[in-house]
Amino acid sequence: MAKVIQVDDVSKLYRLGVISSRTIAHDINRFILKLAGKENPDFKIGAVNDRALKNGSQLVWALRNVSFNVGSGDVLAVIGKNGAGKSTLLKILSRVTSPSSGSIKIRGRVASLLEVGTGFHQELTGKENVFLNGSILGMTRNEIKSKFDEIVDFSGIGNYIDTPVKRYSSGMHVRLAFAVAAHLEPEILIVDEVLAVGDADFQRKCIGKMQDVSKREGRTVLFVSHNMAAVKNLCTRGLILEHGTVTYDGDVENCVSRYLSSGFGGEEVDLRMRTDRVGGDKFRFVDMALRGTNQENLSQIISGEKLSIELEYETFQELSGNIIAAVHFVDGFGNTKASFVTDEMGVKFDKIGKKGRLVLEIPRLLLRADSYAIRLFASLNSTRTENVLDTVENVAKLTVLQGDFWKSGKLNRGGNYGLMDAEFLIK
Repeated sequence: MAKVIQVDDVSKLYRLGVISSRTIAHDINRFILKLAGKENPDFKIGAVNDRALKNGSQLVWALRNVSFNVGSGDVLAVIGKNGAGKSTLLKILSRVTSPSSGSIKIRGRVASLLEVGTGFHQELTGKENVFLNGSILGMTRNEIKSKFDEIVDFSGIGNYIDTPVKRYSSGMHVRLAFAVAAHLEPEILIVDEVLAVGDADFQRKCIGKMQDVSKREGRTVLFVSHNMAAVKNLCTRGLILEHGTVTYDGDVENCVSRYLSSGFGGEEVDLRMRTDRVGGDKFRFVDMALRGTNQENLSQIISGEKLSIELEYETFQELSGNIIAAVHFVDGFGNTKASFVTDEMGVKFDKIGKKGRLVLEIPRLLLRADSYAIRLFASLNSTRTENVLDTVENVAKLTVLQGDFWKSGKLNRGGNYGLMDAEFLIK
């Protein structure tokens, strides 16, 4: 497969708080060093792009030694947390800005959707902007005319096509911008997070169009999104950026799994050491792990995907009877949104060792996109207060991301929690 994008050791250094360099002398000195083939002295003191750190440096690496290749027809997802360098990378690929060092080779016309309104002349009408963008891409007027009706129909703003775009809403901007970029036949389509501005139906329409562009027409797509369900549906390959460097480049399934597990290990206190718990001295939860499809630790999950919750326990006195274990998902308002209780599920744990592991397997987690605290509960023979063995609040946080739970192409925003299937096991 022919390479259409080749990125070699690309870095981008920014000086915080100023535009360009501080003085003309600084610019001249940097230019002379470049001609002499010497390294810019600023490069030696650039700080890592981590907003959580306060290092006092005015120079920050938005990107550092980024290298990758993209073939014709590839659909590459570029994912990472806010501030990871995704938008900077796409701006460099779109030639909006230039790299501080490294090289980029691009073969073919590039159409980009980087920010709402980018590429539009605000005083011109939508129709005039369609022809302007087509001309910038090197198309003739007749070529643009042949696509015009298709662009207007896809955008769904036909009544406003002769209105100056300065009067468009952000959603209308995105609709027209995507329609222009996707239909004017660029070899490379670059789409940043701007699609999040559109409604759910239009987002689904855009995903379908990008699939057509890549599969049927053999064009290359670079897609940046925080919507992991859309990334998995559209892309075949993923690239993770972290603090301006590439930490993973490969299969999109593994890429998403790594990204979702990247926030694991937050500030939760060791469960064994928690003293703010209710219960006696016979039984105690001592550890918990949240695992995804590939058994990776995670703190985020897409709605509709598999979740395993592994609970380590210890018994300190002999127990006889049915030990009831429960896992509850609690929202930010203290409301229990889902509960898995062994007694209600018809599961009995009447024979357990002094140490062991209980596993809750949820094949498809149906919870709406939100953040949840996990509460653990255990009791003996009944759930009455006097029989409680151990209760711990806020054991961990789980962030649920929007996903296509119903396989309908629409993202799950609500939840019928009673439909969740699960199994509680002792291992």
